[in-house]
Amino acid sequence: MLDLKWIRENPDDFDAAMARRGLPPQSGTVLALDEAHRSMITEMQELQARRNEASKAIGAAKSKGEDADALIEEVAGIKARIQQLEDEEREKGEAIAALLAGLPNPPASDVPDGEDEDANVELRKVGDKPDLGFEPKQHFELGEALGLMDFETAAKLSGARFVVLKGALARLERALGTFMLDLHTGENGYTEVVPPLLVRDDAMFGTGQLPKFSEDLFRTRKIDEAKFAAVLSAQIKIFAADGANQLNKHNKHNTKFDGNIQHWTPEEIEIANPQWVEEQTESLLQEIREGGNRNWFENLWLIPTAEVPLTNLARENIADEDDLPHRYTALTPCFRSEAGAAGKDTRGMLRQHQFSKVEMVSVTTPEQSEAEHERMTACAEEVLKRLGLHYRVVVLSTGDMGFGAKKTYDIEVWLPGQDAYREISSCSNCGDFQARRMKARLRRKGQKGTEFVHTLNGSGLAVGRTLIAVLENYQQADGSIAVPEVLRPLMGGLERISA
Repeated sequence: MLDLKWIRENPDDFDAAMARRGLPPQSGTVLALDEAHRSMITEMQELQARRNEASKAIGAAKSKGEDADALIEEVAGIKARIQQLEDEEREKGEAIAALLAGLPNPPASDVPDGEDEDANVELRKVGDKPDLGFEPKQHFELGEALGLMDFETAAKLSGARFVVLKGALARLERALGTFMLDLHTGENGYTEVVPPLLVRDDAMFGTGQLPKFSEDLFRTRKIDEAKFAAVLSAQIKIFAADGANQLNKHNKHNTKFDGNIQHWTPEEIEIANPQWVEEQTESLLQEIREGGNRNWFENLWLIPTAEVPLTNLARENIADEDDLPHRYTALTPCFRSEAGAAGKDTRGMLRQHQFSKVEMVSVTTPEQSEAEHERMTACAEEVLKRLGLHYRVVVLSTGDMGFGAKKTYDIEVWLPGQDAYREISSCSNCGDFQARRMKARLRRKGQKGTEFVHTLNGSGLAVGRTLIAVLENYQQADGSIAVPEVLRPLMGGLERISA
């Protein structure tokens, strides 16, 4: 979420920042809405002041036995106008909030400009490509030949973009996740968290997935409260047609209504007084809500990354300056619909609907965030260094950077089977963008006011993609896989995975 005050004071800088993001000028629209909204607030304040004056004048006139009809009429008119303005002001405020919620984070000044990944800038390469001495295979060829990676069965269970790992490969994935967590918690100062995998709308909004990217997410389907109320209302009318006393005999908690009223005549359905039906419907809905069943009507989202619950740990909190930074890490399943990935990476594990990832999140003061970004990226790199995997680090261009980031480093691991570098970690500094959406603040020592924290997130690493990298970089000519030395204690001493 962007700072409206900053936009008012710096409209040209704001438009320039949005232009770097590939958007047309936005300040005119934002400021026009803002001006209309502020003028409504001013008018309401003036009307409220006049209403108070007129009310006092009415009292004074009546105490003197004078005619107060004109003042009474004026107060009634003021009251009606204030009610109208309150509705308009609320709508205008919601329009501004919706507009700002859909605008991306302005990029940092040192982020390279460009339309897409072709404008990304390579910063460094680390390690050497392996000299295998034979034509390397891709990870899915290796895994299927070992009989430990099964896409066909996964498709029967769940459809495309799923996999079943078995035996030593299942253990290898578990070992990789454990190795990463142990490194980040034992040496890098992160606190391990086991967060919820299902979150509410507010959590997704806080980190920027909603409202713009709902199509990329999986959502649990709950009862639509409006539709449920409509069916409930129709059912009440049906019972009313046989007599209102029937409603009292009916079990209020029986929610298995089929809503099939087509065999009832309009006259029978309309017997019930509309106001009475509305009151009964709301009464039963309130019973459901207060009876601990509110979640019947609440949609929850499967997390696309543990960034969502970890970052939202700071939501609506005020941290003490001296307690920052907060550093969290978690190993979780992640769920993505891959709505925009049709035709991409259809073979193998590179792009799955469900995958495991170790996430890192930091909550810092504004002055700490740039250094923390470098530190977080180094923590992710250390995983690859200890696994002996060759990689490169690139800084993303304005056109390739995520919606909520002000600057992002991608770490791309070398995959011999693909003869290409592929992303295995993305580390982003979001500045105060997410904090504004979450109302996450800090208090400076000796100061009364508060300010927004900065948030950062990064993969440390994507476990499935790390497994792919191990398979392709440690493959042997006979199709077996050498287990990296650092993982062998977690693999029960296993040195090689063979068919």
